[in-house]
Amino acid sequence: MSVSDKGDMQNVSRQTLDQDDPLCCCEYIDRRGGRNHLAACCCDSLWIHRLLWMKKKPQNPDSLSRVMATFNDRLRVPWISGARQVDISVIPPLILLPVFLHIAALHYLLGILVLTAVSVLVLWYYYYTHRKKGRTLFFLSLALFSLFYMFYLFITEVVPRGGVNHLQLAAVTVGVALTVIFLIITKRGPGYVRPRPTDTHSTVTYHKPPSDVDAAYLNGAQHQVVIANHEQTGESGTAQQSVQRRNWCAVCKVVRPPRAGHCRIGGVCILRLDHHCLVGGINSCVGQDNHRNFLLTLVFFLLTSLYGISLVLRSACSDQNVMTALFYCPDVYNQFSSALCFTCAWYSCVVTGGLLHLLLLQLINVSFNVTEREARLALREKTIRSLLWGLIIDTGV
Repeated sequence: MSVSDKGDMQNVSRQTLDQDDPLCCCEYIDRRGGRNHLAACCCDSLWIHRLLWMKKKPQNPDSLSRVMATFNDRLRVPWISGARQVDISVIPPLILLPVFLHIAALHYLLGILVLTAVSVLVLWYYYYTHRKKGRTLFFLSLALFSLFYMFYLFITEVVPRGGVNHLQLAAVTVGVALTVIFLIITKRGPGYVRPRPTDTHSTVTYHKPPSDVDAAYLNGAQHQVVIANHEQTGESGTAQQSVQRRNWCAVCKVVRPPRAGHCRIGGVCILRLDHHCLVGGINSCVGQDNHRNFLLTLVFFLLTSLYGISLVLRSACSDQNVMTALFYCPDVYNQFSSALCFTCAWYSCVVTGGLLHLLLLQLINVSFNVTEREARLALREKTIRSLLWGLIIDTGV
């Protein structure tokens, strides 16, 4: 053990107190399991010394990753029951989105370039995250901030022009409120596969929940891991035991019912698992208990977005028809306020188009009584009937 590691352990031992004592608003349980304080980030600078001396002497390959892990662990804000950790992936949309939209409003060529670049970067990051099976709050932050920022610009830039009456403003406000309400309801839980009491051998309780498990699955600050023996879950009969072994999840230690599946991103088993939604902004699994609310969230968002886009175009391009104003709106860049509204309308169209495609695929799958997970498995095993260039997937089950 190196001297720096010994120093870390000593710091942890000094900071570790009775875990039953309540935390103040600026205290938190760090990633080593010890109690820490936000003010300690200024005086306990061992990780900063490592960063400064990293180029002066040979370091382990994981030195930078440990520094970033420490930085992410200490990136917290005061809260009532202890400082809450802030995911660093939440921050980029809050800063970059207003900057990009204001740059795009300077000229129509900049608008085309910026909106294209933003779309490509977001799609690349989505496929990169999905391929790595990683968890990120970037898309949830982007979706919520886009919704509220567009509503803010609608209130401050479009409404003062006088082209929006009180009824239209109320309709947009109600649409935004319903979208947020159903988003919150959707995130309450997709329907988790819980261990049966007869299958439970014992449980192990951890004070700090693991980062690779969906937070909604956990009950409070403690996380109980169920230890079960799948050999004892089988009933009499070879066929029944074969089904039990095939549906056994070695990660969650449960026997999955039909159509349930294990989400590798959420880290839990979900009843009638459809998919883990990142691009839709909920950053949660979509399953049996929240599939309907997920569809309602998309419907309310799309209706509100389309109606808001029409009002913005009528205000920014009053002399043009709504259907043609999006493609031809002369003199809109003569005034920055009008150009910003026009750019936001285009940005909203890009987001609306992506979510409309998602809703269309969902409705087609529902009409054929197939989940997204089942469609992907059928495509992989080539046991499907594909129609309309893969838009319709019929598993025949």
